[in-house]
Parts: sequence; C-alpha cells; structure tokens
Amino acid sequence: MALRRERMRLGDLLIKQKVLTEDELQKALALQKGSGKKIGEVLVDEGFISEEMIVRALQMQLGLKVVQLAGVTIPKEVRNLVNVDLLKKYVCVPFELDPYNANILHLAMADPMDMTAIDDISIVTNLQVEPYIATNREILACIDRCYGAKETLDAARRFTQERAQLRGNMEEENNADVSDAPIVQLVRSLMEQAIRQRASDIHIEALENKVRVRYRIDGALFEKMVYDNSLLPAISTRIKIMGGMDISEKRKPQDGRMTIMVDRQEYDIRISSIPTVHGEKLVMRISSKLSLTKNKRELGLYPDELKRFDHMLANPFGIIFVTGPTGSGKSTTLYTALSELNREAVNIVTVEDPVEADIEGINQIQVNPRVDLTFASALRSILRQDPDIIMIGEIRDRETASIAVQASITGHLVVSTLHTNNAVGTLNRMADMGVERYLIADAVVGVIAQRLVRKLCPHCRKKRLATPEEKRIMKLSQEQEVEVYEPAGCDLCNHTGYFGRTGVFEIMEVNEEIRKLIAENAATEELELAARKSGMRTLRENGIRYVLDGTTSFDEMMKASYE
Repeated sequence: MALRRERMRLGDLLIKQKVLTEDELQKALALQKGSGKKIGEVLVDEGFISEEMIVRALQMQLGLKVVQLAGVTIPKEVRNLVNVDLLKKYVCVPFELDPYNANILHLAMADPMDMTAIDDISIVTNLQVEPYIATNREILACIDRCYGAKETLDAARRFTQERAQLRGNMEEENNADVSDAPIVQLVRSLMEQAIRQRASDIHIEALENKVRVRYRIDGALFEKMVYDNSLLPAISTRIKIMGGMDISEKRKPQDGRMTIMVDRQEYDIRISSIPTVHGEKLVMRISSKLSLTKNKRELGLYPDELKRFDHMLANPFGIIFVTGPTGSGKSTTLYTALSELNREAVNIVTVEDPVEADIEGINQIQVNPRVDLTFASALRSILRQDPDIIMIGEIRDRETASIAVQASITGHLVVSTLHTNNAVGTLNRMADMGVERYLIADAVVGVIAQRLVRKLCPHCRKKRLATPEEKRIMKLSQEQEVEVYEPAGCDLCNHTGYFGRTGVFEIMEVNEEIRKLIAENAATEELELAARKSGMRTLRENGIRYVLDGTTSFDEMMKASYE
C-alpha cells in the first residue's frame, strides 16, 4: 500500500499525462512549502493548470468515474456519516451508497489518490470507500449546499453559549462581540454560501424577535436562515469592521466596502446599514469583475441585435445610452462595451458612483460629493485629460447632461445610463433636463433599453400549450397551437424552476429620419414608428421570442415588459 501511495502522486501523474512540465511542478512545490495548501490547489492558483484539466488527467490515468455534483441530492443518511470539518480538510464529499452494496460509500474527491483521506473516511463511516473525481469548486459548493445552514446554526449556538459563560464570569459582553471566533465563522459562512448559490445581495434584517437572512438569487429573494435577535449586534459589528464602518454609530445609515476571496475568485462587497424599528438592517451587494465583464455574446442579444450593438460602438463620437430600472443589468452592458473598446491606442475614462468593478487599462473616477467631485465637475476635468471614450455612470441633472452632449459633439464617444422605461422615452428625458432638441438630435447615436428575465432551468422546465389569453397578449393566432414552457423545480435550480438570467433588449439606432423627428419635437408615437420601421424590436417583442424558444416563462416576460 505504501508503495502505491508513493508512486501515485498527483504531480507525477500530471507530468505523465503531459499536462504539466517537470519545471512547472518544481515551481509549484517551492510555492507550496509552508502554505498549508495541497499541490493541486497551488497549481490552479498559480495558473499552471485548470481544475477541469486535473479532472480529465485523473480520469484518463486512473479510469475512475467523474461525478457532476451540481444537480445531485445527497440522502440524509449519507450526509450525517461524516463531520463537515473532515470533508473540508480533505476536499471530498460522500454523495451516495452503492445501489448494489450498501457497504460501499461513493466519495467525490478533488484528489482521489489521497489515501489518508480514503482511510480516514473509511474508519469514520465503517464503510468501504469508492473514490469518484470532481472539481475542487464543485465539492466546496456541494459541502456548502448540504452543510452550510447547519454550520452557521452551530456557530450561532456556540456564540450564544460562550456569551452566556462570559456573563457568568461577570465579564464585559462587548469584549466578546467581535473577537468571538463563532461570529467570524458565521459571517464568513453567510457570505460564502451566498456567493456559491449565485446570490447578488444578502439581506440581514432585524424583525421583532428574530434575525432573518435572505439571499437575492436571479432577482428574487429567498429566506435562508433565521437566528435569535440577540445575535444581531455581533453580526452587525463584525460586518461593519470588515467594511471599514463606524461600529459605535447605530442611529444613522452607513456605507462600507470590502473584498473577499471565495474559491480562488475575488468578490467586491458593498455594505449598506440602515436603522429600523427593531435594530439595524444590513444589505450586502456582491459583485465580481468576471460577472460584470462578460463576453458580449453572453448578454442575451440576438445575432441581428448584436450587429446593431457593434455598429453603434464603432462610432468615433456621439452618445450611447443604456436605460432601464435599477437592477436591469445596465452596468454589465456598459462594462462589456468598455472591455470591448479597451485597447492600447484608446484613452477611456469613467466617472462612476460607485466604481463597481476595477478594469485594467481604464481610468476610473469615484464621485465624492464631500470634496465637490460630482459627475459634472469630474466631467469638466476629464475633458482636459485627452479622452477618446468617456463613461458616465448616470446622467442625473441638467449640468451633467449638457456637458455630456457637448463632449459627444466635440469628438468623444460617451456612454451613459438613464432611468427611463423605453428607448424612445430617453430622448424626451434629455429634453426635460433642458438639453436643446437640435443638440440631442446631433449627439445621440443610439439607445439600448433593457430588462433582465430569469432563465428557465433546462433540466426541469415543463412544456404546455399556451392559453387563449396568452396567445392574445403575444399577438398570435387563436387557431394556432403554441407550446410554451413553465418552471418546475429540481435540485440543480434549488427548486425555483429558474437558473441564471439573461437580458431582454430594445435597441434603437438613431438614423437621419429619427434625427429629423427629434429636432422637430415630434410626438413619442412618431419616433417609435420611425424606430420600428428601421428595424427596432420592442422589449415585449423580444420577450415573446424568449417565451416561444423556451428561454423564459410567460410570467417573466410579462414582468419585464409591462404595458
């Protein structure tokens, strides 16, 4: 057995499979010393190899099966076999008992050659272990899904016990508030679980006699945990310390910011606290550079719309607006456009409030009203910085609107956001802000109005026939049999029926006819007619396309394109 352990080391196996060189392995081994990490982790962290490559090499060399843990439900009896600390130590998770022999336990492992892990799990469970291969990230996400809530509850229980002991010893309660390891663990666990479950926000709310934790996943809030309200001061203090906020101030709203590493990826977390009747409410907005700078093909644009999008971005000067309500994906579209335009020959400057993702090669300015650095004052200074492309986080007032228009006419490409309901409404909003119509006609290159819809889970969506009312709304013939899909719910989508979101767009490119109509102060209906004549499809029309091709449900389309 000792011989086998010695011979079968991950590094040697990867060299044998020609996915790693001896030189790279030696570098990784040198970096591993004293880090407490496994060699596989170091190799992935340093970019020598990807997790998927390790899985493929192990599969080919050892002939073991690969398991996809994303949609697997682990039976309760299997879940209770091993302590979660042991699973995290060895990065493995038992997922089922063998259907033909109940004495064999199937164990998903990131390193199936770790004989110590196999021996330990075998001793603890008193079962024979059969290793399967899975990626590090999948195993950690699975541990989180199955054991996360229990872990946070255990940490909460430990905190309550320790605090009671401290009270018994007549010690100051506040000494325990922050340095308490259980609370540190609890908050960390809350954030890790949210990230692994694809949440965009964490809501920690003080109710009358409990603390409720909800995650916003794919735009909808789900209650995840409920704690005793005595935990709120400790949770709040811990989060405030992490976000660089004032822990003594509980009576007025505060904002903070922090970064956290989860599964080798950096996440930016913006924190907002506000006093409510029963205590402070904290909301943490999670964003990552990777999700904000997508490939533009991932935004959800149809090929013909992608062509128009590219054509608008190719303009050397003018204004492009991205509009929609809060949380409709405007920032993602803007960042995607900027990443596309980000080249050595181009000077890109942005003014944002707040800066949502740090992009290399782009000069980003954070608005700060305390030192009189507003959108308008920053814009004036930017124009003296020889920019080619300017991104304005949001046009909120007449002054910013008028400088943006001037900048676009004097040879700069300006991209910005506005809160309007549709593409045509944006032109009227600019006029309402006091910008002359002939200037709007001259400056605006195009407007992209957008919303986000939840995508149906491809594993469990159910097909059905559309009702007469649905056909009427979608402007389809009543005689025609139309199939649509609706959500069902499975383990993969956490029984919500939806997995991920995509954009629904309304792209209006300003042509000569539309320019003339804007300058002449034409009615909204005339502008919309001209835009549709030149090929613009409305949010409702694009939403219907998504319903008919099974991307989303009828209800989601209705929410995104309310008429």
